[in-house]
Amino acid sequence: MPEGDTVLQTATRLHQALAGQVLTRSDLRVPRFATADLSGRTVLDVTARGKHLLTRIEGGLTLHSHLRMDGAWRVYAPDERWRGGPGHQIRAILANAEHTAVGYRLPVLELLRTSEEDRAVGHLGPDLLGPDWDPGRALDRLLAAPERPLGEALLDQRNLAGIGNVYKCELCFLARVTPWLPVGALPDSALPRLVTLAERLLNANRDRPTRTTTITSELRTPPGPPSPPSSTPAPSATAVTPAPARAPARPRSPQPVRVQERLYVYGRARRPCLRCGTPIRLADQDDRPTYWCPGCQSGPTP
Repeated sequence: MPEGDTVLQTATRLHQALAGQVLTRSDLRVPRFATADLSGRTVLDVTARGKHLLTRIEGGLTLHSHLRMDGAWRVYAPDERWRGGPGHQIRAILANAEHTAVGYRLPVLELLRTSEEDRAVGHLGPDLLGPDWDPGRALDRLLAAPERPLGEALLDQRNLAGIGNVYKCELCFLARVTPWLPVGALPDSALPRLVTLAERLLNANRDRPTRTTTITSELRTPPGPPSPPSSTPAPSATAVTPAPARAPARPRSPQPVRVQERLYVYGRARRPCLRCGTPIRLADQDDRPTYWCPGCQSGPTP
């Protein structure tokens, strides 16, 4: 699922394939721009802004695209077979002498003047992976609606740009609160820590081929009955003494367990939590599948 980290990776691949090269072919397969011909123009750069892609082209033009849920850009060598999907899903083709970039299932594709990019991305909050990242501004925007559920607030790109549904679920798990908890109900220090963690997680994954939010080892309470009490010396065979009172069982101590999963909760419905073993739950929040652990996360639930 495209989120800020994967969109940045897409921008990097497109920039490496297209920037500084003259387009030998352009084909925009959306009715409004079907007659636009960018051939002969040089691609200046490709950059990510939150979950948006901006391909800037000579002559003051920008091709703006958004991947939403299942859009994708693929880059191919001249003789390489295109494998991104059937032909009817292709929405854009940009080619030069060395590479061809093909956009599949792009729900947003528009050609606009570079000077008017704010029409497409001006509403966005601070970009978690961008040079304009400002945790203070992001925090102020989140706190502007304290009654709003945390999960919805994190997904609102006007607050901070780059978080999608996967990071929403993972961040709420790491904060130990449910996505339905109102922003204003978080402890005073929790929201600043969460904003900082969001930036750290996306930056940690900006170059990874597979998104990872877990650490390699977690402390987990082993299953089974409580540990037996500590042993007491056996009485002498000849002594006649009353049986000692049974000492209370000691709770089982958490043990380090190696974690092989890449995500704590997302996509893990009904599977045991990596920390407490409770089955992960799944429900919709604002029409998006939302995962949480009822054992680790406090707050309201559906």
